[in-house]
Amino acid sequence: QVQLVESGGGLVQPGGSLRLSCATSVNRFSLYPMAWYRQAPGKQREWVATVTSADNTAYTDFVKGRFTISRDNAKNTVYLQMNSLKAEDTAVYYCNQPTHLLSWGQGTQVTVSS
Repeated sequence: QVQLVESGGGLVQPGGSLRLSCATSVNRFSLYPMAWYRQAPGKQREWVATVTSADNTAYTDFVKGRFTISRDNAKNTVYLQMNSLKAEDTAVYYCNQPTHLLSWGQGTQVTVSS
């Protein structure tokens, strides 16, 4: 069974930064796009960003200019660099393969608060 293991979350003050990681066991990882999603308390899970196999990226408007998604195919890992964090970025963050969703991992909690 393919595993998705997210890490790197924590408590950070507004304006701070975090770098999330997602280690995967996706076979032929480099061939597939990968994405980050988030779910805030009481809300539905929403898409945050995607990186394609060709390293093209796309972002939801809420994070554009603040977050950067990247991948390391040698490590089967996708990253999310989050800068200028806001309270509304507080959520559990997940990664997944957007074209063929896999079983969700446990996610990593990001809390932005002073």
